[in-house]
Amino acid sequence: MNVWNSRRPVFETDERGTHLNTAWEGHRRFAYDLVLHLLPGKIVELGTYYGASHFAFCQAVKDHGLATECYAVDTWVGDKHSGLYDESIYQSVQSSSSNYYPGISRLLRMTFDEALHVFPDSSIDLLHIDGLHTYEAVKHDYESWLPKLADQGVILFHDIAAMQDDFGVHRLWEDLQKQYYALQFEHSYGLGILMPKGCSPVTLSMHANWNVIKSMYP
Repeated sequence: MNVWNSRRPVFETDERGTHLNTAWEGHRRFAYDLVLHLLPGKIVELGTYYGASHFAFCQAVKDHGLATECYAVDTWVGDKHSGLYDESIYQSVQSSSSNYYPGISRLLRMTFDEALHVFPDSSIDLLHIDGLHTYEAVKHDYESWLPKLADQGVILFHDIAAMQDDFGVHRLWEDLQKQYYALQFEHSYGLGILMPKGCSPVTLSMHANWNVIKSMYP
């Protein structure tokens, strides 16, 4: 019996090509498959840029008719790591959101802290943290949003393998993976998968079969 199904989805936003060559491109297939295995009721990501990750989640929801709500939180003004954005980036994301994923994609143009009040505690099944990458910033995002995560929920951390400049996600990741069930990819700057509030049958199976699953996403 297959413990994990790996698919070859068509990402509709590739027609625009604006987000290709971003650091998240290498994780889109896994993100798509993760949604189909977890069947989350609510996905929230902190930090969206051109939307490679957000629209991968949305594509899975659309293709399989899921009832999942997909939220993207970002100011779309940039930061010292990503650089400053011009307004065309937000306009591109907004256009893709409305044209390809109406009723699925929800954009919240605000700071992460401002968005906290939007979500009740224990309401988010899949949380993706990809904002400012200093140690202090990512630690703050993790600690402030952890109460919003549902029991047996999953947190994704991008850039756990990025060591340049003052990037500090890897430091937080080193601490967290010692405390909780954790899985990781090293390619495309690294992606950490954390279960800080316990594992579901799906994530327990992922943990037990990780070497096989990981080999599906080179």
